[in-house]
Amino acid sequence: SFSSMQRQPDLLAIFRGVDRDNSGSISTMELQWALSNGTNNAFNPETCRLMIGMFDANGDGAIDFREFQALWNYVNDWTACFRSFDTDRSGNIDKGELTNALTRFGYRLTPRFYTILMNKFDRTHSGNINFDDFIQLCVVLQTLTASFRDKDHDRDGVITVQYEEFLTMVFALKIHDTQTSM
Repeated sequence: SFSSMQRQPDLLAIFRGVDRDNSGSISTMELQWALSNGTNNAFNPETCRLMIGMFDANGDGAIDFREFQALWNYVNDWTACFRSFDTDRSGNIDKGELTNALTRFGYRLTPRFYTILMNKFDRTHSGNINFDDFIQLCVVLQTLTASFRDKDHDRDGVITVQYEEFLTMVFALKIHDTQTSM
């Protein structure tokens, strides 16, 4: 029925509301103000920077309205994904829910590695990962996996790289991690 159809949000009005300085583009800081991670803490600025980097076609560090539309869909897809794995409806993801999520994405990782992921992306040190940190974790994992696959020509899950080649792989990624000051 018509009443059950969701109304399309007025993205131009939302864009203008987020674009606080009326520059016609949204910066990382403006995006951080606009997004909510379901807690009283600010949305992870590194996640905002990563997302803007993904949709910033001209590389100016901000996104215009057209790019914002793509980012809006991306965030909505991640919201639906996050909610589907947050089985206890707590608003965050614990280690078991994270393991379930990444296993469903096709990753085969050891319990020890999940502990490393929890330590790395649980910014609140609560034993849970919030929405914004979950996006960052998934984007980092996808990017590193793609970089690994580029070198894994025979698809056996093993690569041999020179030290400098490894550093080049890591530093070529659009990831800057303030926690490890990479």
